[in-house]
Amino acid sequence: MKKFSVDYDPHALKKMSKLDAPVRKRIKKWIETNLEGCENPRRRGKPLEGELSGFWRYRVGDYRIIAEIQDDKIIIFVINVDKRNDIYK
Repeated sequence: MKKFSVDYDPHALKKMSKLDAPVRKRIKKWIETNLEGCENPRRRGKPLEGELSGFWRYRVGDYRIIAEIQDDKIIIFVINVDKRNDIYK
C-alpha cells in the first residue's frame, strides 16, 4: 500500500507560525496522526467546490487545513491553515 507524506507551502508555514503555540501544536499533531503516513487522505477530509475545487479541507476544531492531494507523488501539500471564518477569503 502506498503511504502519503505531508509537505507544506511556505505560505502555510508562515500562517502556522503566527498561531498561538497550543493551537499550532494541536494542528501539527493532528496532521502527524491523521495524514502523515496514511493510505487514504480523502477519508478524513472533504472536497472543496467552486474556486477551490480540486483541494481538500480538514477540520481541526475551529481551524481548517486546505490541502492538495497529489497521488502521482504520494504527497499531501498543505496550502493554508487558518480559522474557519478567514480561510476561504
